[in-house]
Amino acid sequence: MNQDTGCPELMFDNQICFPLYSAANAVVRAYRPLLDELDLTYLQYMVMMLLWQHQSMSVKALGEKLNLDSGTLTPLLKRLEGKGLVVRGRSQQDERVRVITLTGEGKGLKERAKEVPHAMACRAGLAPEEAAQLKSLCQQLLSRLG
Repeated sequence: MNQDTGCPELMFDNQICFPLYSAANAVVRAYRPLLDELDLTYLQYMVMMLLWQHQSMSVKALGEKLNLDSGTLTPLLKRLEGKGLVVRGRSQQDERVRVITLTGEGKGLKERAKEVPHAMACRAGLAPEEAAQLKSLCQQLLSRLG
């Protein structure tokens, strides 16, 4: 097989996009068995973490925080509501604003989810400083490209 090395910027092994893509997929796959025990998908887990932190958020704020459009977020929230974990309502200040609030069952799920971050940290095998550096680099990349 002939190798054309005349254009190194187009060589597969010189790209950062594929390792990022593959790593993101690997992270989601690693979460799957942990989240299956909670009956949550990865994105549902992300929503629940935000709600465990804030108790209630507007759909718009959730979408902005998760970088999701309403076409992706709305069905996800409907499924969480169907599971009895959240309720969708209207803001008391502005009834045009949709607000998502945890139910008692949603609040209770937090206790069962407490082991997930530790289990993922063990699976990743990164030192805390490495994890912080990786997070920072990903955030920088996202802010520059987003």
